Amino acid sequence: MPKTLLTFVDDIYEDLELWYPLLRLQEAGYVMRLAAPEIRSYAGKHGYPAMSDLLLMDARSQDFCGLLVPGGFMPDKLRRDAKVLSLTREFFEQGKLVAFICHGGWIPISAKILKGKRVTGSLGIKDDLENAGAIWVNEPVVVDGNLVSSRTPRDLAPFAKAMVEFLQTDTR
Repeated sequence: MPKTLLTFVDDIYEDLELWYPLLRLQEAGYVMRLAAPEIRSYAGKHGYPAMSDLLLMDARSQDFCGLLVPGGFMPDKLRRDAKVLSLTREFFEQGKLVAFICHGGWIPISAKILKGKRVTGSLGIKDDLENAGAIWVNEPVVVDGNLVSSRTPRDLAPFAKAMVEFLQTDTR
């Protein structure tokens, strides 16, 4: 199993929700690839740049051990991309990590993988999650199978810890 994770990036991603997990996963020995519509620098909500290094159209789920979906306004844009949705479904169906935080839940919602699953996310998308059939739980981090979800940047420490724990105990 490769020790490489995929994350989606586009303008107006939530800076902390990308960078905190990326750095924590690097500390644990993992590599993160940033997939986007174009190879270029993207600006976060708070102006922090993130340089993509993989085109979305070239990303293949079999090359990665998991997926991170940070929040911000980026997920609302990328949830309209068929490749983003198919990748998200593939990770989920293969039993690989699908981690999302805050508004990042919009992508798994549109990928239609949350029905009957316990998840959390920003209070702002609670109704969206429930309308997608998920069971919303008001906790810092919720793990249901290979789904790891979290609410806001305040919950980044337990979110990143749960991601690392999932990856280190994944026996596939």
